[in-house]
Amino acid sequence: RSEPQPTGERNLSGMPELMRQRAKLLAVVPARGGSKALPGKNTRPFVGFPLIAHTILFTKMCTQIDRCIVSTDDSAIADVARHFGAEVPFLRPLALAQDDTPMWAVVRHALAWMGSEEAGRYEALVLLDPTSPAREPADVAVAWSRLQECPSADGIISVSRPVFHPLWHAVIERDGWMADLVDGAASFHRRQDLPPAYQINGSLYLWRTEFVRRQEDSWRQGRHLLYEVPALRAMSIDTLEEFEQAQQLVRHGLVTLPWLQDRQQCTCVR
Repeated sequence: RSEPQPTGERNLSGMPELMRQRAKLLAVVPARGGSKALPGKNTRPFVGFPLIAHTILFTKMCTQIDRCIVSTDDSAIADVARHFGAEVPFLRPLALAQDDTPMWAVVRHALAWMGSEEAGRYEALVLLDPTSPAREPADVAVAWSRLQECPSADGIISVSRPVFHPLWHAVIERDGWMADLVDGAASFHRRQDLPPAYQINGSLYLWRTEFVRRQEDSWRQGRHLLYEVPALRAMSIDTLEEFEQAQQLVRHGLVTLPWLQDRQQCTCVR
């Protein structure tokens, strides 16, 4: 996949290497307390630790991350987050903790809460949802490096290849009849002719902080690079079934969580 050509808007790639290394990265972990599909999921034990703890422990292995804060409306989640070493500098307003609250509003609130002086210290912000615990430190390192090397990009988003190709298999009902979701899908006759397709998997969102401050409505209006994550690690836990499936992948060694390898209390060693 060819790299988008820089437009010269921000010449980070031309910075001296030492200056680029000093660019700071803020991690924001969103953890609402009112999950309906799986109540208490953020503190539910997942292979030996509360689910949110895995993301916090992950950030400690990422040398690129300078600070990790948890945005939550729930005091119990806040206590767990602090126990595992994250900062919880505020409790999220209830207005931003509803079922229909856009995540972008949560991200912008976290950055705005820090104030212009503190927020200005960070070149970029990485959003790490606790429901996607199978990241690897290299994911942040590579994604951050690619964003720095492409000044015209506003962010980089983790994706994975779906089990089916949407051009061939995604359909809707229109006037009572089956119809292709994507116009023109019928023009492809061989699998080999299909362009690569990806799905956003929620594992990692990395944005420049100036884009977060500038873009009010939605991050989808920006210019983003793709960072591909293997489908097996692209887990997203929202239901009990997904929780148990993800846990079995770790316990059977199909997915490795490196921060647990030296921790004897991890149940994945059974």
